[in-house]
Amino acid sequence: MPTVLEERRGSTLVLTLNRPERLNAVSEEVYGELLAAVARAEAEPEVRALVLTGAGRAFCVGADLKAHGEDARAEAARRHYVELGQDAAKTLLGSRLPVIAAINGHAIGAGLELALACDLAVVAGDAKLRFPEIGLGTFVGGGVTHTLPARVGLAAARELLLLCEFFSGERAVELGVFREARAADEVLPRALELAAEVGAKAPQSVAHLKRLLVPTVRSFDETLAAEAEALLHCMTTADWREGVAAFAERRPPRFTGD
Repeated sequence: MPTVLEERRGSTLVLTLNRPERLNAVSEEVYGELLAAVARAEAEPEVRALVLTGAGRAFCVGADLKAHGEDARAEAARRHYVELGQDAAKTLLGSRLPVIAAINGHAIGAGLELALACDLAVVAGDAKLRFPEIGLGTFVGGGVTHTLPARVGLAAARELLLLCEFFSGERAVELGVFREARAADEVLPRALELAAEVGAKAPQSVAHLKRLLVPTVRSFDETLAAEAEALLHCMTTADWREGVAAFAERRPPRFTGD
């Protein structure tokens, strides 16, 4: 069985982490299949958005510590594993497609980091969330030392990362980690709604927005220049003309990605 399932729902591709017997713990295979699935989706013009979720009762509980304990890895193998995890987060953040996390259950460690690499998220209110890394003698990844403080502020990020305590999906919304909590059985349907809504926007405009929102060291003047170039490009597209026409005609725009 593949460790990442792919299912088209209209213009949305649902990617499901598929190791339910291990609560969808990540591995080299999971990361590799996730990277390949995103690459295939980006090559399909009909795909407008991605939803990332987990099979069974968990979203993803992070590293497979049992497998790590059984595997005395060489330095090259450890580096390969770490780089795959970083590439997965970078790919989700940098994809031209909007990515919505449907956090249907536990999201811990690397699983929570993957969720933070998504653009939008719906979390089960009773899901258990945690950054356990410091308490295990390991370290966080996926850019979370940048993305988490940007969401919750430095003081709250320090508490979550240093104390390694569990917190619920509801608490995550209160803190600003995520924006929306639902009952577990409502998480995927709501994520699909968001995917359809964002996926209906002009694809090239979305791609530019995602590119400029990726955390980077960039001056304000550089940001202004990059935004201007993105806007100038959008103004050359058929979707720009369609958006202007739809506004004038008081109808929903029909974007094609051209």
